[in-house]
Amino acid sequence: MSRRVLAAGALIAVVLTGAAWAQEPYPLRPITIFVPFPPGGVTDITARPLAAVLERILKNPVVVANKGGAAGNVGRQAVAVSKPDGYTLMVDLVSISNGPAVDALFERPPAYTLDQFIPIARLTNDIPILVVNAETPWKSVADLVADLKKRPGEFTFSSSGLYGASHVPMAWFLQAAGGLQMKHLPTTGGGPAMTAVLGNHAQMWVSPTGVAAPHIKAGKVRALATLGGTRHPRFPDVPTLKGLGHDIEYYFWVGLFAPKGVPPQALKTVGDAVRKAVHDPEFAGAMDKVQTEVAFLDAPAFRQFWEREARTIAAVIKRIGKVEKK
Repeated sequence: MSRRVLAAGALIAVVLTGAAWAQEPYPLRPITIFVPFPPGGVTDITARPLAAVLERILKNPVVVANKGGAAGNVGRQAVAVSKPDGYTLMVDLVSISNGPAVDALFERPPAYTLDQFIPIARLTNDIPILVVNAETPWKSVADLVADLKKRPGEFTFSSSGLYGASHVPMAWFLQAAGGLQMKHLPTTGGGPAMTAVLGNHAQMWVSPTGVAAPHIKAGKVRALATLGGTRHPRFPDVPTLKGLGHDIEYYFWVGLFAPKGVPPQALKTVGDAVRKAVHDPEFAGAMDKVQTEVAFLDAPAFRQFWEREARTIAAVIKRIGKVEKK
């Protein structure tokens, strides 16, 4: 047999092997969904019931791994550089758009770029709530603003991290209300931020509904305003900041992402499974329990939504300007 024939045979074998690998069924091993925050925040309480339902639909283990730090940037960086094989995914929220905008503001190399991620689906679109510790005297936003003007720098707000999902709307509000001065207590996520308010280490923060709702019900925090374009359907008696004269509209949406380069078939499999999962009674019931609205968008619609939101966030961060921890 000639060398040419042998070489041709070897080439065919390589091509066939590659084709077989490309058509390998997915998934064949556990999928890890990273949450770039500690347990207890809105991403965590969304990711866990999602993982449970996906595991049932995909007939394959789906585990949640928390990797917090730097307002979510530590986990995002880890996912951005992970192997794009479909076995590493990430549930994240609106603040995924913040990092590159903040890096640009401070003229430093980006920790990650938005094009390192593929948006798979939007899961929820939560209306945030400005809450204060129940022991504070503030019964309204007007009370709060008046007191902060009288005592600049005496009170503290918490957040999920510097320039994180809850810091940006709070800084936006303080600026819109006349440049109010407060101390800032950045934490590693929504759970710790709420804990700071409950312990009166901070007096207020802008919270996701799912995190705030049980504490509002228990009387431990007081809701002063919501940040949506209309009143929150679960809290119809709470006014919006817009309705009170502050031109602010902001949402804590949560979505599922993959690192760039994941094979199209794996993305389709996950996307189809997520479409089923968000309408599954187990996931829908979990979201209803924490008073968060399911707001599914498939990959194309989510990409358009995210790109539009990222532009809005970048403009807000630029308007807020350079803010340091106080």
